[in-house]
Amino acid sequence: MRKILSDRGLELIKSYEGLRLSSYRDSGGIWTIGYGHTGDVRAGRTISELTALTLLQADVMDCEILLHKIVEVPLNQGQFDALVSFLFNVGPGKPGVKSGLRYLKSGSPSTLLVLLNAGRYQEAAAQFPLWMYAGGQRLPGLVRRRQEEQHLFLSEMQRVA
Repeated sequence: MRKILSDRGLELIKSYEGLRLSSYRDSGGIWTIGYGHTGDVRAGRTISELTALTLLQADVMDCEILLHKIVEVPLNQGQFDALVSFLFNVGPGKPGVKSGLRYLKSGSPSTLLVLLNAGRYQEAAAQFPLWMYAGGQRLPGLVRRRQEEQHLFLSEMQRVA
């Protein structure tokens, strides 16, 4: 059975993304709205809380689908939740444009993904704290988020399914 984000994982994402019903530029300068939704956002846009939740559900589903495609090893629920939160925040990446979980800017897969798919869970977990920069700056909120994701990833290490 395919894993989906747990309530705990959803609350983690919501707590770090926060809810903003008017569009704004995030710390990386990207137009954002709701719970960290990007893409079709422009200046001056406003949405309802219900729309924000709908966008969040769709964005989470996109992350879940991609994780199922790119992760080749079994994950427990904590690992899956941590990776969905991480992917939601950093994105998949795009060769030549932006680094993310699937691709680095160089076009290579991220070290986290390579280690994970090699079954080197502890070493993969050690990669979380390296992703705490936005717009070239180390951000305290990202430091805390990566620590929480790392803790969640490691919290159920005995149970992998």
